[in-house]
Amino acid sequence: MIHPARVDCEMRMALPATFEAIEEFFTEFRRKGGALLGRVNCFTAELLLREALTNAVLHGCRADPRKQVRCVARLKGGRLIILIDDDGDGFDWHGAFGEIAEVPACSGRGLEIFRRYANHVRYNDRGNLVAITKRCAKESL
Repeated sequence: MIHPARVDCEMRMALPATFEAIEEFFTEFRRKGGALLGRVNCFTAELLLREALTNAVLHGCRADPRKQVRCVARLKGGRLIILIDDDGDGFDWHGAFGEIAEVPACSGRGLEIFRRYANHVRYNDRGNLVAITKRCAKESL
């Protein structure tokens, strides 16, 4: 008999494309996932989630509350899986993926954050959906 893989915690939300909605999501995320992740993993998880959600609201939906951002955050078997998609037009992630922001720049560090803190990042062809995987440290799980 095959048993389904255990999911430790999962959040699924469709949010209006506003920064207030992101903050409400994080209140719930900290409540549900914080204890499971531990302090270091929780910081990394929030950094990755916040960057992806902020990009979806700001760049994808242009902070238009009539548009939606959909988010799944799943902790399963020591891995955090984040899926974010939005109603925006997307972006050319192929061209942007190798770019590094200049030191004085106020933006443009999202992909660098993903490269440094995630174990795996994948976009759909259109560039309006990102899947991020982060292996969590065992000592805090």
